[in-house]
Amino acid sequence: MVTNPHPLTSVLETIGPESCPSRLNFHCHTLCSDGSLEPLDLIRQASANGLRHLAVTDHHSSAAYSPMQRWLAEQQNQGNPVPTLWTGMEISAILRGCLVHVLALGFEHGHPALAVYNRGDAAVGEALRADSVCRAIHDAGGLAILAHPARYRLGFPELIDAAADLGFDGGEAWYDYDMQPRWNWSPVVCEAIDQRLKNLGLLRTCGTDTHGVDLEGR
Repeated sequence: MVTNPHPLTSVLETIGPESCPSRLNFHCHTLCSDGSLEPLDLIRQASANGLRHLAVTDHHSSAAYSPMQRWLAEQQNQGNPVPTLWTGMEISAILRGCLVHVLALGFEHGHPALAVYNRGDAAVGEALRADSVCRAIHDAGGLAILAHPARYRLGFPELIDAAADLGFDGGEAWYDYDMQPRWNWSPVVCEAIDQRLKNLGLLRTCGTDTHGVDLEGR
């Protein structure tokens, strides 16, 4: 059950299947990991698309955050409407013996608790355990979200329940498992994931998981 009074919580509580990709996006990548967009190209596109909130979740890197935040501040100073940018990072972890990805959202940028995960590669040893990842994200003031729960070797019911037991804050409910040219959530599986998260009192997120040059596609 989520008890974290995080400022991002009120945004995530509004998420539904229609939220992404035009309004909210909490999963996308830049050249700072394995994406195709420069950080400034991504934030310009996000702003032009009218996104209200987003987080760039590069794998084991938060390097894109500062240049994007500076660009947003410049735009605000000029009186231009801009989206709210939240810190983000995608972290590899072992959950029930299965390699999964965890989205860290809304943490304190540069916090030492996440240093071991912010070096471009997956951590090793105890730091790779999902409980360690979750604890580090919380220590840094962030939310721990199980990314795309239906993409792993183990089924999403088992993984979601395991994540809940460890104190995860939520899961990525709305995701394009078919990886279409323009993002569209996958019926049946996403609805089942959303319901399971809801039943556990967990937050639900959405994201395009963009690696290409179009923020509204995969």
